Amino acid sequence: MKKLLYISANSKPEGMSVSKTAARDFISKFILKNPDYQLIELNLYSEDIPEVNYRYFTGRAELVSGSAYDSLSEQDKKTVDRINFLCDQFLSADTYVISAPMWSLSFPSILKKYIDCIILNNKVIKISEDQVIGLLDDKVRKMVYIQSSGGDYPKLLSFKFNHGVSYLHDIFKFLGIKDFEKILVEGVDMTDIGKEEALKKAYKDIDNLVEKI
Repeated sequence: MKKLLYISANSKPEGMSVSKTAARDFISKFILKNPDYQLIELNLYSEDIPEVNYRYFTGRAELVSGSAYDSLSEQDKKTVDRINFLCDQFLSADTYVISAPMWSLSFPSILKKYIDCIILNNKVIKISEDQVIGLLDDKVRKMVYIQSSGGDYPKLLSFKFNHGVSYLHDIFKFLGIKDFEKILVEGVDMTDIGKEEALKKAYKDIDNLVEKI
């Protein structure tokens, strides 16, 4: 069975979060169309997402193992195990949905914290003396990023404001995920658009995307 990993980066309950509301609509429609998928949910604000620390690594993105692991404190061992688990969980998925609000022209820092955990050498990337390459092209993987924002940004200027979208597109493309789609729920806080209209447009975009992927 294929796996859909849903990663949410918003501290609000789903009923209060526009990005989570839109993501749930996409997931429900995607699963309905693709019943062979198992849904796995990871709420970054309610799960343990470790802060990376030099004590857990023997080199760039290389987690300790063997005697180096044995010499760690019990708490540090648990942290290393957790980082490994998050990476393996990510690797096991075929399709990814990430939902987040736009914060400071990007996304909440906890999402970057999660990404730093999962990019491990010999699992997600391969680091050699000559190059660094992504390893996520081992199978067909798809990613959908769903972002809510209070403002509405014209497409021609979107690159100046949606740095979170650009970063996620670039990092996951580098890692090997070529199929990257986005749903932007924009204008949530604007009087001439508002939450309901922004979601209404997003639902149409979601319908089109579900038919496409």
